[in-house]
Amino acid sequence: MLKITEHIAIEDWELTEQFVRASGPGGQNVNKVSSAVELRFEAERSPNLPDAVKRRLKKLAGRRWTNEGAIVLQVSEERSQARNRDIARERLAELIRKATIVPKRRRPTKPTYGSKLRRLKAKKERGEVKTLRGKIGSED
Repeated sequence: MLKITEHIAIEDWELTEQFVRASGPGGQNVNKVSSAVELRFEAERSPNLPDAVKRRLKKLAGRRWTNEGAIVLQVSEERSQARNRDIARERLAELIRKATIVPKRRRPTKPTYGSKLRRLKAKKERGEVKTLRGKIGSED
């Protein structure tokens, strides 16, 4: 079981891990050891996540969210399979923790009367400066 918050915990059956060969430098170790981990969490079907958290999680996950409603995380940072597995689980937990935070609602505000006057005065002054740059008079 992966504990996220005091109210949310993910059961082991909701997580699927697949170990694959990592790409990049590493020599013979990369070629023969499947140390990279691909962690799949069926978020859409999870009974432990509230609907609001699922919606925010979908937004946060971005392209890691599949069409089937799963989150797929790939980690190949370490040479150790166990370490990559721990990193993937921690990243998933952090992503879900971020989704549990309810964003503040924005209150629309209006500019003050004084700020409107100051803006219009500045525009008028700027316009006057630009008109003074024109030709003074026509000489024949």
